[in-house]
Amino acid sequence: MPFTLPQLPFDKAALAPHISAETLEFHYGKHHKAYVDKLNELLAGKPEASQTLEQVILSAEPGPVFNNAAQVWNHSFYWNGIKPGGRPIGGDLAAAVTRDLGSVEELKKQLQDACVTQFGSGWAWLVLEKGKLKVTKTGNADLPMKHGQTALLTIDVWEHAYYIDYRNARPKYVAAVIENLVNWDVVAKNLKDALVAVAR
Repeated sequence: MPFTLPQLPFDKAALAPHISAETLEFHYGKHHKAYVDKLNELLAGKPEASQTLEQVILSAEPGPVFNNAAQVWNHSFYWNGIKPGGRPIGGDLAAAVTRDLGSVEELKKQLQDACVTQFGSGWAWLVLEKGKLKVTKTGNADLPMKHGQTALLTIDVWEHAYYIDYRNARPKYVAAVIENLVNWDVVAKNLKDALVAVAR
């Protein structure tokens, strides 16, 4: 079965004014789609074509297959972690953030710093590593599952994520996502699912 471009969990205009419909037309409709199409092209007729996306990522050596597979996964994860008008952090997630990072504000600061200091293209992440929350960043297509970490949240800092709306002002884009678009309910569910998986 070829990999397919997943549906966005929101309308393309729903994230405005923080992320415009035009950005999504390019970022989702062209860049994300291109990664899916290229991955299918690279795997056509090969045994890996029957694997899950995660299996392809974990078994792939550095190179085109890994890059495209990881970018398909990263983008899908990013879309599912944002929404219009996200609610504040609460409950078990807030408690875990306070325990491991000091405060919700410190989490936001570390995410902002990770995004802004990522040289070139890449991603900032909130991950679970050895039972504790941690903010990290990866370059290009790299992602936490390659490093024994479980991703809970990501922010895309490739230029195609923000250049139409913010030009070169990456910090403004990042602040807009953190303060207005992160779906903390999904992040909380990702944490719960990760802890259940660890406990098995």
